[in-house]
Amino acid sequence: MGVTKPPILVCRAIAQETIERLEQHFDVRSNQGDEPWSREQFIAALQGREGLFATGGERIDAQLLQACPQLRIVANMSVGFNNFDIPAMNAHRVLGTNAPGVLTETTADFGFALLLAAARRVTEGERYLREGHWTRWEYGMLQGADVHGTTLGILGMGRIGQAIARRGRLGFGMNVIYHNRSRLAADVELETGATYVGKDELLKQADHLVLVLPYSASSHHAIGAAELALMKPSAVLVNIARGGIVDDAALAAALRNKRIAAAGLDVYEGEPAVHPGLLAVSNIVLAPHIGSATASTRIAMANLAADNLVGFFHGAGPKTPVNPEVLNAVAA
Repeated sequence: MGVTKPPILVCRAIAQETIERLEQHFDVRSNQGDEPWSREQFIAALQGREGLFATGGERIDAQLLQACPQLRIVANMSVGFNNFDIPAMNAHRVLGTNAPGVLTETTADFGFALLLAAARRVTEGERYLREGHWTRWEYGMLQGADVHGTTLGILGMGRIGQAIARRGRLGFGMNVIYHNRSRLAADVELETGATYVGKDELLKQADHLVLVLPYSASSHHAIGAAELALMKPSAVLVNIARGGIVDDAALAAALRNKRIAAAGLDVYEGEPAVHPGLLAVSNIVLAPHIGSATASTRIAMANLAADNLVGFFHGAGPKTPVNPEVLNAVAA
């Protein structure tokens, strides 16, 4: 008699090669049709499953854990894990894992793409051209802001923030300043060319401000009306972190009133819904949460989530647990 494979659920469509790899180790129930499940349908599909392969948008809270008592591990294929209610997962002895590192450089690339597009008014220019307004060259047409040689501010200085800093310093000759919950080690500051400043100073000095901090209750609306009021009228704001870090209504007002010059966003409060005020202004670049969206990076993210599931159930241990305090209990 063969060994019974642990049952897992893959709740969104992912690469077929990752599904085939998981099927070597698990009894896989998958949603390769990418059907839009309701919360109730999600919980129903999770019944009897010991593992969950999640994309980062599925809320794992006390209600779900109570309804799915066999669940032992949730493996996010995202670096963020604000979908996890960690106290509830600890109480139910359910391990959570994420996928850090593998998307750092790709997301940093995209952060700079948003910064450049917003500063140089690329999407405004494309709309201007497509709508037939471009009939001749004009001296003042769509003048934007320089990026090279300016001051780059970074709020949140983990892996992605440091990658943004390196691009700014080495690629664009920028003066890099940052604020973080804790100051980086001296050797990391030297390597990234970044100088630590207080949050208010960061907001006042930055010509371009990139947000890369994790979402939590303490970082909710870290950038609101008061913070936007401290920024330069010529400043550009870029958010590649998480929705909710910026007060989108306040940002829409600041852009409408030209309190700041422009913004580039990949994440939103309540996404995929976007605040209508952001859709109504022209001085913004909007992307649908695609910071990590390259084929190679998405495969790497999925493979790391798969590694965590395989490691958990087959003895080597997960690579990137986010609540390791329950690891011994749930692995027993």
